[in-house]
Amino acid sequence: FGSSHLVGQLRAIPTDPCARLPLPIGATMAIKGLKKKVASKTKKQTLKFTVDCQQPADDNIIEPKDLEKFFAEKIKVEGKTGNLGDKVTVSREKAKIHVTAESPFSKRYLKYLSKKYLKKQQLRDFLRVIAPNKTSYELRYFSTKDDNDEE
Repeated sequence: FGSSHLVGQLRAIPTDPCARLPLPIGATMAIKGLKKKVASKTKKQTLKFTVDCQQPADDNIIEPKDLEKFFAEKIKVEGKTGNLGDKVTVSREKAKIHVTAESPFSKRYLKYLSKKYLKKQQLRDFLRVIAPNKTSYELRYFSTKDDNDEE
């Protein structure tokens, strides 16, 4: 007489282990392997690049201070020129221009700006921008075979 009563209660409990139980209102189900993106308060990486214009400066072809000024005016920070703030600093030491910037800054952008400056000064046909190492560029003359034959 009491067994039919128990069978009715057992049917109400899901036998499938994958069956979903109702969640309380406002609760969300966590997905395994999915983690929330947490804004980390780590120190921004500072990048230091150098543009060496020793050769053309020795021959008085370009003025390093003009290139430094050009960088300061043209470097974009967050899509705006003249917005260097404390994220980018441009300094000069004789014929070397040092650019120190916070993390999202590419070395390639300095090469682009250097070429733009050379084009503006109409020196792009005589000088080229070469990367001697990972953190610097150099302005050098195009080496032609005619120069070597004459010497």
